[in-house]
Amino acid sequence: MEQKSPPEKKEPDPTANRSKNRIGIAIAVVLLLVIVGVTAILLLFPEKNEGYIDLMGNIDVRQVNLAFKVDGRINTLAVDEGSAVKTNEVLASLDKRYFNDELKVQRARRDNLAASVAKLERGSRPEEIAQVRAQSADKEAALIQAKEDYQRAQQLVEKGGVSRQEFDRYQSTLDSAEAQLKSAQESQRLIEIGPRQEDIDMGRALLAEQDAAIVQSERRLADADLIAPNDGIILTRAREKGAIVQPGESVFTLTLASPVWVRTYVNERDLGLIQPDMPASVMTDSAPDQPYAGKIGFISPTAEFTPKTVETRELRTNLVYRLRVIVDNPDGGLRQGMPVTVRVQLAKPRQRTSWERFWSRFERRS
Repeated sequence: MEQKSPPEKKEPDPTANRSKNRIGIAIAVVLLLVIVGVTAILLLFPEKNEGYIDLMGNIDVRQVNLAFKVDGRINTLAVDEGSAVKTNEVLASLDKRYFNDELKVQRARRDNLAASVAKLERGSRPEEIAQVRAQSADKEAALIQAKEDYQRAQQLVEKGGVSRQEFDRYQSTLDSAEAQLKSAQESQRLIEIGPRQEDIDMGRALLAEQDAAIVQSERRLADADLIAPNDGIILTRAREKGAIVQPGESVFTLTLASPVWVRTYVNERDLGLIQPDMPASVMTDSAPDQPYAGKIGFISPTAEFTPKTVETRELRTNLVYRLRVIVDNPDGGLRQGMPVTVRVQLAKPRQRTSWERFWSRFERRS
């Protein structure tokens, strides 16, 4: 039986080993050069103090949902999506016929109440006073005549010239004349005194109430026009002409052109250098040489992790504080979501960290 010879052992290839060694050496040399370069940059360029801080952020454009304060039918729509509008510009109007009719009714009621108050305040007319005095004099004459008739009847009844029944009629006539004279005299006194002060006060109160109702009607008529609260651009138009709308139902969405907000973040190390109302310059990538003027408007009291949408030069796991920068936007160049750089002028110089120094040198060399 034939015996198989054991397989021959292959000798290691010295060329392959040398290639691997050269790759490892090259990687080590590259890492060493990087370390030496970073160290050289940090040593050759001494640490500087800066009078500003650069923060990275994004534009937040504010939006307003515009709606009528009153209900009605839309009569006109003056703007459309994308239209630029100015402050106090009329954007839409309701059918005003109903509001005008309501205002006419309220004004007519007011005129009626005003006439009533004027009548009460002036008191009785001289002609009215003369009339009641004449009535009192007439009743007084009737009373005198009734007394004379009664006295004659009283003398005759004793002699039997007048029956007891007829005498009672004279008595009744006298009593009635006395009562009528008393009533006429009281009416005369009331007319001469004039209206009660309470009646005048009540009339004035009703007149003031009607004046307030007129103001409300005038305000409703004014609210039939939808006015732009600020300069901006119409983003959406939700209703069309002829639609019936209720109070608060959105008709337009307006993006406010100026001022706009910048949402940015500052780390804890620099938080003490930032104060509200500090001046700031906002620069865009498209026009970095044309900064926009702004100021710090809000500093969050609580810390949070840096959001992923924000690019900073620090590690993303650092805790930061949210800032709001208020920026004037006269040319409308700042738009929703646009990345910007916020440069805040500091009251005193700030020392840069080694990382910032290295990063700034790297950016300048690149």
